[in-house]
Order: sequence, then C-alpha cells, then structure tokens
Amino acid sequence: MISSLVGALIAGGAAVAISQETGKTAEHPTIKLPVDAVSIDRNTLPNGSYAPVVKKVAPAVVRIETTTTVKTAAADFPGMNDPFWQQFFGRQFRMAPRQPSEQHQHGVGSGVIVTKDGYILTNNHVVDGANEVMVAMTDGREFTAKVIGRDAKTDIAVVKINADNLPVVQLADSDQVEVGDVVLAVGNPFGVGQTVTKGIVSATERGGMGIEDYENFIQTDAAINPGNSGGALVDINGRLIGVNTAILSRSGGSQGVGFAVPSDIARNVMQSLVAYGYVTRGYLGVMIRNITPALADEFKLKHASGALVEEVSPDSPAQKAGIKEGDVVLEFNGKPVADNRHLQLAVADIHPGATVPVEVWRNGEKETVKVTVQAQPDEKHVARNDQDNSSDNGTLNGVGVGDLDPQARAEFNIPAQVKGAVITQVDPSSPSAEAGLKPGVVIEEINHQPVKSADEAVNLTAKTTDKRTLLRIWADGHSHYVVVDESKAG
Repeated sequence: MISSLVGALIAGGAAVAISQETGKTAEHPTIKLPVDAVSIDRNTLPNGSYAPVVKKVAPAVVRIETTTTVKTAAADFPGMNDPFWQQFFGRQFRMAPRQPSEQHQHGVGSGVIVTKDGYILTNNHVVDGANEVMVAMTDGREFTAKVIGRDAKTDIAVVKINADNLPVVQLADSDQVEVGDVVLAVGNPFGVGQTVTKGIVSATERGGMGIEDYENFIQTDAAINPGNSGGALVDINGRLIGVNTAILSRSGGSQGVGFAVPSDIARNVMQSLVAYGYVTRGYLGVMIRNITPALADEFKLKHASGALVEEVSPDSPAQKAGIKEGDVVLEFNGKPVADNRHLQLAVADIHPGATVPVEVWRNGEKETVKVTVQAQPDEKHVARNDQDNSSDNGTLNGVGVGDLDPQARAEFNIPAQVKGAVITQVDPSSPSAEAGLKPGVVIEEINHQPVKSADEAVNLTAKTTDKRTLLRIWADGHSHYVVVDESKAG
C-alpha cells in the first residue's frame, strides 16, 4: 500500500519506538536488546592473540546477498527509421520496438545477529531496493530473509530470518567508547568471505560528513572495505559498539578512515523498526547555527559552544515554550549542547509528547524553559517493508506521501486551498509512475473518498481487493482524475 514518509565518501558495504497514536498495538512484538554497560578494562590487552574474541563474535556476523530487479525502458531498434532502409521497403517500413526488459543486479554486504530468534542489524543501503535478501552464516546455513524496516536517516535496517538458538553479538554501551580503544571489524569485504581487521577508535561523535542526516559516527582505522557494510565493530570483549557503514577513500578501498553507526543509535532504531516499522523523531522548530568565537564575544559567552537560535517556527514546540530568536541553547534535557549537530541529535532522540528542560543563554543570563517535544512534521511513517509486497494487499505500492505542512507547500508551490496528501516519492518502475504520479503531486481523493492527511491516504490504500485505484489529484495548477492499474503489475 501507499506509505507515509516523511564525493569521496564511499559506502562501506533506525530513537526508541514511538507510536503517534496513543495505545496503538504494534504489528510486530517489541524487543528489548540487553546492553552490557560495563566499561572495558583499559589497562589490559589480549596477550598475543585476539582469536578468543573472534571465535566469540564471528558466528553471529553474516553475509547478506541481495537481488534487485531493474527495469529498462522499451526502445526502438537503432536505425529503424533510417531513410536508407525506407528506400528499399517504403516509407511504411517500421520494425516493432523492443519490449521492456528486466535485469537482475546482485549485491553483497554484512549483518550482525543480535537476537537468538533471528533479528539482524545491517545497513539501509545494503538492502534498499532489494527484491530478494539471502543470509549466509559461517556454519554454511542459508536463509531467505525478510526486511522488517529501514531508516535511511541513520542508514540502519533490520532483517529477520526464521531460526532459533542463533549465535548473537552482545551490545555494549557505545557512549563509553573512547579514542584509543582497540576494536575489531568483522564482515565480508569484496565478497571474499568473512574477514577480521584490527584497529583503534580514531574519533567519536564524528559528524558533518554528508553521509546521513543523523551522524554521530565512531571513526576507526580498522580496515573497512565495500562489503563490510552492516558488519560488526566490536571491542576487545567481543561486544558490539557499532555497525560499519562507510569509508573515506580516494581509491575505493580502505585508507584508514572508516565510520560506524554507534550501537546505541542502532539499538534504538532497531527497536522502533521492529515494533512499528518506522522511526518517529522529536521536533523543536528552530533554525540554528553554530557559535563561533566572534559570536561568543558578541553574546558574552565564556566558550564558543551551544546553538544560536536564528528563527523560531510559528506554533512550534519552541515557540510555545517561549524560546526566542537570539537565544543560545546551552543544554537540552540535562546534556550540554556543543553545537548544532548535538542539539539535532538530542532533540531527535526525545519521545514526542515528552516535556524536557532546555537551558538557554538570554541577555547575558541563563534561563531554563520547559519544552514539550512534538513529532517531526515531515517524518511520520516510513514503510515497514516497502520492497516486500507478499503480504501487502494494498494499492499504490511504491508511493510515499506526507502531510501538506508549510514546508511541503513552499517546496512544491502548493496553494493554501489545496487539501490532501503530497506525494514525496514514487518508484519509477511502478504503475503509479506510469500513471503520471510524481513528487509534488497532491492526492485529493482516493476512490471518491476525500483525503485530508497522509495517514488517511495510507488507510484508504490498505487491504483492498480491487487493484484499480481512482485518484483525484492536484498537479500543474489544476485538479484532474487518473487511474492507477496494478492488476497487471509483476
């Protein structure tokens, strides 16, 4: 059914679950991933070998093989309208065009088993678009996997295999990781087979790389290469501290700068994806900038840290709490705010509906206000498994929609009088794309039923028996009807 949405960096290879409807029952059982929060002993290293750590971890690191079907458009044979041929066969000469064709692309990545009943952490970019996902274990067993959910903003995905008593990797508290800690990266680089590399933590809280929307990477010099994506970064106790995600490279191979999503972020996203199939993040409603030394002087701050509020969105949580333009956010929910990125991460991690303290610097003094965080207006639901339609009896598959908030209206130049749900993405190979649906089009009605929100659009396309859908849409300045026929979709 329809789903509600919201350089030199090379890919190396899901906030706690919150329902926006109070009391809503999750379609999947919630899971709790236990965390070993004990810090490693930094005064002791293995004597001579890391083999015991590898033996502990390796059975739970898997190879993920994907198959993606790519459709190529129909095309005429070269030269079919060439006058040279028409002089022999006449101007009525015309060869039949070639039919659309499909090609299968194969990919290889890695994953980490974190529950005994088969939940596996990996990267979103490993399984994104895949029609088939296969998981291979080190003991030779192979399983067909189901994609439970994906979160592109953290590049985390969850897949599931049907098995019991599987080996798992224990999660550590990634907040306790320190620069200089010894780490091992386990995965399947270049598809050669499971490989272990050693290094140290080169940096923590690394961001601003442009890889993901929410970046708080652990950086390591342990060799990470294509195919390592989704694999494990573990400490010397064999506990998961990160999911390997990307490398910084000029050659395409490892050059000692690799990045992993911290296990705390991966755990929170996974629990949300398993429970609801989507991640809901907190929203404050401010435009902010980093504090420079010059700004620190102007605002009479002792240190060049915090986030300067430049704009406050109308009717936002920030405005309701009394946050003003010119305030400098120093602390959010009891934690210091070093810069914009730290504030963004802190806000996103808050349960929508929760009220938290925010310390601001205003007119040379500290003040504390209470903010009730809301869900991000442009990110409500992300499809649980928008590639697997085996149990999806809905229509408009491959279409993502969002609410018509001020941001969407401004982006797509949609007049205030237009009501409905705005299309944010369309699978180019889907019947919806063939019918002319594209981002920026507003769905006003579905089968004669008015659409007032993204949630209504989702509900009206769920579990339908008729694969033909009549839509009234607004596009290019006017409204008209289109029919999307999925009865012949493969």
